Amino acid sequence: MVIKKIMDGIRIIKEKISLEELKAIAKEWYGDMVKGVADVERGIIAFGGELHSDEEAMLLDDASKQRDLWGFNIYFDKPRDSWIQFHSMINLRPSQGNHSRIVEDENVKEKIIKIVNNLIG
Repeated sequence: MVIKKIMDGIRIIKEKISLEELKAIAKEWYGDMVKGVADVERGIIAFGGELHSDEEAMLLDDASKQRDLWGFNIYFDKPRDSWIQFHSMINLRPSQGNHSRIVEDENVKEKIIKIVNNLIG
């Protein structure tokens, strides 16, 4: 497993981790949920921390491109097929056609879901 811890509470996940490992990351901040930022081109996610913008900054430092980064939350008390909420201030990008905090492009949502399912065991 490759977990790159780059700031207290924030980890870049590049290979599969267990659900228990993700829940341990969540306990450091919110407990029943975890914030995530996916790089939809590189297929990686930063999890943990207080703000999506912190995770976004860590991914940018790790060579991600701004246009590929999208924020979301995972709620552990929801069924796995509906546990992702696609809300984040970093998603507000009129220049890319996203005019709200919600990921509006269904293709981007599907990419995020695929990355989450590939990385969380």
